[in-house]
Amino acid sequence: MRYFVLIVIIFFSSCKNESTDPIETVLASSNPKIKTIADAIGNHEVQILFTEVKREKDSVYFEDYSFQVDDNIYFYPASTVKLPIAILALEKIKDHALIDRNTLFNVEGDSTKTTVSNAIKKIFAVSDNAAYNRLFEYLGKDYINRKLKEKGINARISHRLSVDNSTDLKTKPLIFYNQNQVIFKTDSVINQPINPLNLNKITKGKGYMVNDSLVNNSMDFSLKNYLSVTALHQIMKRLMFPELYPYDQQFHLTPNDRTFLINTMSILPHEAGYISDDYYESYVKFLVFGDSKKPMPKHIKIYNKVGNAYGYLTDCAYIVNEKTKKEYIITATIHVNKNQIFNDNVYEYDTVGFPFLAELGRQLIE
Repeated sequence: MRYFVLIVIIFFSSCKNESTDPIETVLASSNPKIKTIADAIGNHEVQILFTEVKREKDSVYFEDYSFQVDDNIYFYPASTVKLPIAILALEKIKDHALIDRNTLFNVEGDSTKTTVSNAIKKIFAVSDNAAYNRLFEYLGKDYINRKLKEKGINARISHRLSVDNSTDLKTKPLIFYNQNQVIFKTDSVINQPINPLNLNKITKGKGYMVNDSLVNNSMDFSLKNYLSVTALHQIMKRLMFPELYPYDQQFHLTPNDRTFLINTMSILPHEAGYISDDYYESYVKFLVFGDSKKPMPKHIKIYNKVGNAYGYLTDCAYIVNEKTKKEYIITATIHVNKNQIFNDNVYEYDTVGFPFLAELGRQLIE
């Protein structure tokens, strides 16, 4: 009897010590794609949020796990800011009597005519910067941040992407057309000055490039966009499961616009007309498939937005495994910039960053 009791105690002690946190389990993996990062976790600014979506009869609830998530520690969100901008553009345009997401428009001074629908399609198919910038002109910095704050989203989106006038406070008018007839023109808006962010690790590295010259100082990100891992995760939850949130925290889209947006978030480059070999299926699917250029299996559906700049790789994804009928939301960011020089295009994306995010996603959903 004594030996039986001892065995029971040992059994329950071992069960207690065994981690039930799926993120901790994955980070303890011996797989070199994970272990390389886990062994030097302090060098990579890793933050992870993992949610398994649980369904019981007619109810839905979240089982959440986190690793090193700290909204007070800055990381550069890159193109992940395009997710809330796409949502807010649809939310704003639905309230206009003369135009909708399929109305042709151009930004004043820009010869390219497009629609909000096409801009959103480009944003999710290949993360097109010009498409984002057009929607940024439509919304304006102050409108974007006011709406996010109203919904309880902790973020600050302040600038356009990859253009010389990225921080111009004045938005350009958008001109909308029916055939060749102008039917509506938005006003130009002068936004409030950009206030520096007061966050930890807002200056980074030991140098940065300006054109071909090296500046031997830390790079200051205080005027850049800010979108935390928590904010990204909350945006995805609110979009996919609006019924779980109070009305004032929801995104107010028409059923048609919401369906369009969610479907577009899973679009592959070739489905949007990008047929070059440069645009393989997993081009903007970092989690699960980011280390492979092979066709993606049909039973895994990923609705996501990635970001990739200054050595930061971030993905916020709602993932459905149609074979197991399981659903997950994963938001993760990693920094790979061994030489600590910014803007030199020397980052370990292919050798370290993409393999880590892909294997992290695979192990979390398996």
